[in-house]
Amino acid sequence: MRSTAVGTATEQPLEQRLRAAMIACRQSVFPAYASPAEVFDGLAEACRELGIEEWDVYAERGPVARLEAEVGELLGKPAAYFPSGVMAQQVALRIHADNAGNRRVALPDLSHLLVHEDDGPRILQDLRIEHLTTGRTTPTKAHLDAIPGPLAACLVEIPLRDAGCLLPTFDELTELAEGCRERGIAFHLDGARIWESQHWFGKPLADIAGIADTVYTSFYKGLGGLAGAALLGEDDFVAQARLWRHRMGGTLYRSTAEAVAALVGLRDRLPHIGQCVIWGRALAAALPAYITVQPQVPHTNTFLLYAAGDPDEVNTRLLAELEEQSLAFSRPWTAAEEPGRMVTEMTVGQGALELDPASVAGHLAALLD
Repeated sequence: MRSTAVGTATEQPLEQRLRAAMIACRQSVFPAYASPAEVFDGLAEACRELGIEEWDVYAERGPVARLEAEVGELLGKPAAYFPSGVMAQQVALRIHADNAGNRRVALPDLSHLLVHEDDGPRILQDLRIEHLTTGRTTPTKAHLDAIPGPLAACLVEIPLRDAGCLLPTFDELTELAEGCRERGIAFHLDGARIWESQHWFGKPLADIAGIADTVYTSFYKGLGGLAGAALLGEDDFVAQARLWRHRMGGTLYRSTAEAVAALVGLRDRLPHIGQCVIWGRALAAALPAYITVQPQVPHTNTFLLYAAGDPDEVNTRLLAELEEQSLAFSRPWTAAEEPGRMVTEMTVGQGALELDPASVAGHLAALLD
């Protein structure tokens, strides 16, 4: 992480000072920060390295076409680029609902679509939501069987981010998909973090995506891109997705920068994600008992930490440690649902691979002791 001109006034809000301190750290457990200038310099160099000489035009040709081809090959399905995952997921569910003549869809109650999208699927697409699971639960065929009546689609988020990035087993996912097909229900994977989930499943990406009828994935999370997503399925589904992308204003004149950044992520970040998962598990295993890990053995490189304490007091100590150690070993803490408890999210980036997980665990233990 590099320094940035954010200001040094002590009267700045603590949250702002923590962000500045994390950016200024020389080493970090988390994905590396880069300034806009550094990012755009890197994209220019990547264009030369990748031989990209043509712009895309309305998401055709150039790096967008190349990105769609690469993602399609990795995941084993034709792909369409989308400027945002919110749009992509709503388009997927709408297509399934329209094709089925049925607005009922099943989603976990912690799904991103229900927690973070301002009720968009219901308001914009007229979808009727049934809860596939409730709380920190991975979905199984039994959950689907508990929902009577026709459904247009069943969505599973891999991993379930708001539950600490929980994942079902590969067998559970396969059985759920088979249950959907037995009832004529389209099975859709919210695979925003499918790249981060591969290590848990121990299968090729195409085998994971192959379980589902349609798949969404993100380019700016584990792959570290600027923005953007892909929607994958059979040719007729992808054609419908492109049509709805245009209708919803998502076929932008230029998406070259986003596509190049995603190609760089596939080249430079994807090969190391499994190592980040292993490192995160080593960190979790080295933590003292008074720090709770959710899940206890992380399923991906992202997981939650819980501890007793007051967030303001701990964050004040954290700020001092960040400034003294120049090591970003913890994000700020917030109040958990349980009184007297705090929570923070850990996301292990490539920079962590140069650090000793036991040493980082020691910093966390000292902060929270």
